[in-house]
Amino acid sequence: MSHTGLMQESVEALLKQDRDYLWHHLTQHKVFQTNEPLVMVEGQGLILKDIRGREYLDATSGGVWCVNVGYGRDSIADAVCAQLKKMPYYAGTAGNIPTIQFARKVISLLPRLGKVFFSNSGSEANEKAFKMVRQYFRLKYKDKDKYKILYRNRDYHGTTLAALSATGQQERKESYGPFLEGFVEFPHACCYRCPVAKTYPGCSIECALALEAMIQREGPDTVGAIIVEPITAGGGIIAPVKEYYPLLQKICRKYEVLMIMDEVVCGFGRTGKMFGYEHFDVDPDMVTMAKGMASAYMPLSATVVKNDVFDVFLNDPADKMAYFRDISTYGGCAGACAAALESTRIIEEEHLCENSRVVGDYLLGCLKELRAFPIVGDVRGRGLFAGIEFVEDRKTKQPVSEPFLMSIIKGIADQGVLVGRTNRSLPGLNNIINLAPALVATRADIDRIVLAIRNAIAKVSS
Repeated sequence: MSHTGLMQESVEALLKQDRDYLWHHLTQHKVFQTNEPLVMVEGQGLILKDIRGREYLDATSGGVWCVNVGYGRDSIADAVCAQLKKMPYYAGTAGNIPTIQFARKVISLLPRLGKVFFSNSGSEANEKAFKMVRQYFRLKYKDKDKYKILYRNRDYHGTTLAALSATGQQERKESYGPFLEGFVEFPHACCYRCPVAKTYPGCSIECALALEAMIQREGPDTVGAIIVEPITAGGGIIAPVKEYYPLLQKICRKYEVLMIMDEVVCGFGRTGKMFGYEHFDVDPDMVTMAKGMASAYMPLSATVVKNDVFDVFLNDPADKMAYFRDISTYGGCAGACAAALESTRIIEEEHLCENSRVVGDYLLGCLKELRAFPIVGDVRGRGLFAGIEFVEDRKTKQPVSEPFLMSIIKGIADQGVLVGRTNRSLPGLNNIINLAPALVATRADIDRIVLAIRNAIAKVSS
């Protein structure tokens, strides 16, 4: 028997079936002609084991930053099992007990908001937000059409066509157009590569002020909302400076533009607070969330809005088109909300937001020591959410090539540590390693992660 409890013949059969039948995400399958696919079979805490019995420290919380409370949480599995036995599902046209309870919990965490619309994924949560924005303004105003959504360069909002239309990562969009009309990009907020060639703090936060020029160019009567990640995730782990969001909000309110805060990655403790936008002086009109809601034990997402947005949809039933005519088949599934309730309980009772903050500070401190290597251009992040940007030359900030970055990634993986990276997202700027370990990470875990990175950098620098 192998370490996974499978006979060797079963391992080989499963690997063959993987090659024969499974279409992996984000993967060029030509590699499987010479390389074995990675098949994960079990996990505990931050440790994963693959089908060959090899162990890895997962510094990515499931590869896409979502297993926030770590692997092996029996209490979540038990909560889901109990609910599925009692009642697995009924459509979102009716409530169920876990859905009601978790909606109340979400609003207790976001007391300035008022209503929760459940769906299945971050992409879908953002799609719902866009539809709400358009219908909201069409119900409110008969003489103008505020339908445009402004999005920020380098931010990512999902894989479906509207969410991809609102994504500022050109390589993710390549070959999938034409995209939806009414989505317009404004500059990113990365000080390390300032889009307007300024230096903070000796600037006027022109990257934020550019939003007003964009609204004026498009026409204020046509712009309905902006969507931003509180801290840009896959676009490079970018936390704006403290003055940034108050300026954006002031501009949005001046032109009656709703602010959608995409907390799909940052929400539920990732950045050291329950929600990423809580690091900033900002009051969004809508908040979308997914990933850490149920720590990926079940699929779940939500679009959460202020009551004054929801109230526009309250109309005479005789007006048959004047309500939000939308459904998500599995959105608010009873089992998923049971998982989310238990996952959130764990985050709160085990003080995992605080652990994310404290251990995250330690992580950033350790990573900054890697600046001793000339190829480490920038280290940035918040909580257990960090990025390392690699450059060929610190003065010019010329990015390293993708093959060079992959050699570092491979060197880290060879030591049994899995990290993430910007992946075919930003033309010429896929030079960032991303770290997002589960919120239960310890200093010992961080030491192992950083040592593996240090060794890999040293190897390619020698």
